[in-house]
Amino acid sequence: MQTKKESLIESLTNVTVGFLITMISLHVIFPLLGMENNTGKNALITIYLTVLSVLRNYFLRRYFNRKQS
Repeated sequence: MQTKKESLIESLTNVTVGFLITMISLHVIFPLLGMENNTGKNALITIYLTVLSVLRNYFLRRYFNRKQS
């Protein structure tokens, strides 16, 4: 079973990788869709989704750890 700290570290690592993939992906997909490719806006969108992802991962991990014990 993971500690709360280990759950947080795993979630942050997972989301950091997702953040980088998303930033790169937005620079590829937006031009293909004819959308403005603005690094500042891309970063804001990605940060918002990253915060949601960290919270989701952490609370789901804690829920399932609690359920298993």
